[in-house]
Amino acid sequence: MDQKSLWAGLVVLMLLQRGSAYKLVCYFTNWSQDRQEPGKFTPENIDPFLCSHLIYSFASISNNKVIINDKNEAMLYQTINSLKTKNPKLKILLSVGGYLFGSKGFHPMVDSSTTRLEFINSVILFLRSHNLDGLDVSWIYPDRKDNTQFAMLIHELAEAFQKDSVKSTKERLLLTSGVSAGRQMIDNSYQIKKLADDLDFINLLSFDFHGSWEKPLVTGHNSPLRKGQLDRGTSSYYNVEYAVGYWIHKGMPAEKVIMGIPTYGHSFTLASANTAIGAPASSSGAAGPITKSPGDLAYYEICQFLQGAKITRLQDQQVPYAVKGNQWVGYDDVESVETKVQFLKNLNLGGAMIWSIDQDDFTGKSCNKGPYPLVQAVKRNLGSL
Repeated sequence: MDQKSLWAGLVVLMLLQRGSAYKLVCYFTNWSQDRQEPGKFTPENIDPFLCSHLIYSFASISNNKVIINDKNEAMLYQTINSLKTKNPKLKILLSVGGYLFGSKGFHPMVDSSTTRLEFINSVILFLRSHNLDGLDVSWIYPDRKDNTQFAMLIHELAEAFQKDSVKSTKERLLLTSGVSAGRQMIDNSYQIKKLADDLDFINLLSFDFHGSWEKPLVTGHNSPLRKGQLDRGTSSYYNVEYAVGYWIHKGMPAEKVIMGIPTYGHSFTLASANTAIGAPASSSGAAGPITKSPGDLAYYEICQFLQGAKITRLQDQQVPYAVKGNQWVGYDDVESVETKVQFLKNLNLGGAMIWSIDQDDFTGKSCNKGPYPLVQAVKRNLGSL
């Protein structure tokens, strides 16, 4: 074989390898630094080689400009630079919005082209001046009357990022969005074919399928991979497999779908001796000792809860739940996340998203499986990032 064809072969091989690399997109939250030890998480806890993309949550909008309310702002930017110095391939994005910010937080900014432009210009200036690589729009969630403005905002951001790249001769800023996994929300909130053209990828929030907000209140898993035997009617949609398939069916390319995997579980207080899935519950589960949020437990709290608990693996939904006394929690563990990664690889999705790395056992002290047992399991099973 001559040298020319050898080089050509190598180039093809490199392109193929690059094409097959998965993304591991990891959110981290600015409120986790306020938790007590061992849940106190600061950006300094981040391993720069853990994920391919890190997303800081959440920035806000004030007077049509992007802002962050972080008491350790200077430390944050310093840490971002230090992470990128250690791993120059790492991409760090800023997420704007979030659950508490809600839909109303995006108004009045999205209401006119002038206010949107003001916001977009502030975003580009902010990202470039802080050495960030892109924006994640976590509008949770646009309703039917908002979905045109949402699509317009994304389109105008995409165009502006393209122009900025040409003008600055820097790599184009990335544009992503955290999106719903609920069928009704998907139908109401998103003009998917337009978003597919403009977004680099979506971060599918494929969790919170069941929780203590449901009526009637019965136990259900936070993030089942597949439909359960008891699921009927609309509850047949409340699983990862359905949500992923629905986004693709509606026009989002599989390689742009980054499938969400949670590092937390939803808990319930049981109302009777019945401990199965679908058992009656009287309220949300007791708050965790560190996260202090009724109905939610971080993985490091779950590991503690599992001592002396009865664990059941749901064969149909391919996820575990645990019961201790009158407390019931549905969660993900190393085995279930490995199954999920295999599932996303079989569908040729773009990769996995973690919500959030600060709820994994990042110190390695609670689960005795080393730091970040869930994220490391996802990473190991994804292969090349």
